[in-house]
Amino acid sequence: MVSNAIFNIQTAKDFENVALDVFNFQYLNNSVYQRFCDYLNTKPEKVENLEDIPFLPIQFFKSQKVTTDLQHTDIIFSSSGTTGTVTSKHFVKDLSIYEKSYRKAFQHFYGNIEDYAVLALLPAYLERKGSSLIYMANDFINRSNNEHSGFYLNDLKHLKEKLDLLESRNQKTLLLGVSFALLDLVETYSLHLKNTIVMETGGMKGRRKEIIRAELHQILSNGLGVQKIHSEYGMTELLSQGYSKGDGIFECPPWMKIITRDTDDPLSLQKPGKTGGINVIDLANINSCSFIATQDLGKVFSDGSFEIIGRFDNSDIRGCNLMAL
Repeated sequence: MVSNAIFNIQTAKDFENVALDVFNFQYLNNSVYQRFCDYLNTKPEKVENLEDIPFLPIQFFKSQKVTTDLQHTDIIFSSSGTTGTVTSKHFVKDLSIYEKSYRKAFQHFYGNIEDYAVLALLPAYLERKGSSLIYMANDFINRSNNEHSGFYLNDLKHLKEKLDLLESRNQKTLLLGVSFALLDLVETYSLHLKNTIVMETGGMKGRRKEIIRAELHQILSNGLGVQKIHSEYGMTELLSQGYSKGDGIFECPPWMKIITRDTDDPLSLQKPGKTGGINVIDLANINSCSFIATQDLGKVFSDGSFEIIGRFDNSDIRGCNLMAL
């Protein structure tokens, strides 16, 4: 499979056609996914539309090598986790597909990265190895070609001074930050940002008590002087991200789609408007698995946008888990 068709999707029919091709490719070449589909008695000849495609529970990335190529890996991305927990590993065969995915997605939603100064406040990610977010942020920093772009570990004073400088120059700026670090920033300084997109990546990473997104965004909006807080929806197991420009409503790039499943029957997909388990189709995952049942709960709207409401209790997906154990 080549990535050209994936990144040239224009219509819903294009998406379905490419998704069916990807399913057939992954069934034939990904032994973990093939065994899962066989367990559900789902053969390629039975799959005629998107609704027929099985979604692999995300826990498989913790216990199995989910890949179409056992011989070659460009990079291994790993999830964060507390000491002693098993982390997810994403064996990425072709790093250029990940680069193409996040670059084209940012262009799709925000325009040319070269127009921005990129400031990354990502201490929890910088303190460990294997973060796909750090890889993306580092690439954005380099491609922005702006002398003021860079990472900030815990240097909030320097970050505040940099933001003030960029604001004084009317420089378009992207401040990409993990939630707890952005809260640290607004509790230390009061800012009034007019040219800066503030994008939180979610999660307190054990540093603070979790709070609902609406409350988090209100605190950050007040402290940073912005109307809306943007968000990124991504994870180690995906090579694509959804973006929200405010109010926690996310949109996908053309090669990514969100579907919800019944929380009590994981094989039953739901129509838009009902809260359910989040299933992701990420066609950029061509060399791993493009059809993933996540541990998130959410709601999809009729226009394809979606919101994340929470997670399953104990972060477990009910049903279809036997192979992952």
